[in-house]
Amino acid sequence: MKTVKILGTVMLVAFLSAFGVKNAAGGYKVGDIATDFSLKNVDNKKVSLKDIKDARGYIVVFTCNHCPYAQAYEDRIVALDKKYKKLGYPVVAINPNNPDKVKEDSFANMQARAKEKGFTFPYLLDEGQKIFPQYGATKTPHVYILQKTAKGNVVKYIGAIDDNYEDAAAVKTKYAENALDALVKGKEVSVKETKAIGCSIKA
Repeated sequence: MKTVKILGTVMLVAFLSAFGVKNAAGGYKVGDIATDFSLKNVDNKKVSLKDIKDARGYIVVFTCNHCPYAQAYEDRIVALDKKYKKLGYPVVAINPNNPDKVKEDSFANMQARAKEKGFTFPYLLDEGQKIFPQYGATKTPHVYILQKTAKGNVVKYIGAIDDNYEDAAAVKTKYAENALDALVKGKEVSVKETKAIGCSIKA
């Protein structure tokens, strides 16, 4: 009986890990205060959240070059930035992958990708892979929507951008947009967490 319980626990942990519901090492939960960071942007300048003027919050997206899920969402991430930056919620993208393990995610390739896709937002390298574990990100893409308050940057939403990575035209629920629309209107986010579906982060 004890063996069955242990096996069941192992299977549950494996299932949750595959879908990025929770990072075993911890990470932020909705309601936590997210600390700031200073990471190198593709323009070779360091970027911190506090440097972004007039922000009411931030759309922090852990993404990368090589992952097909991340690639499928690139245009949608650009669209999120264009729509919500003017409302006070700009995108800040972070590549959490170790370029020594994934050559396609090197800084030079990040620069090329940002130019090719016309990124309108910072695309930062998590050198030494120090930031993504703080957040608890496990997938690319993995979204954290933060609201700027007197107490700090409060995590308001964690998870996926929407419910269909394969086809933007077939999306039924826009999780990130729904959360952002609520925050812009000063309302409570109704769906605060969803499963992040994507490639595992290569640390």
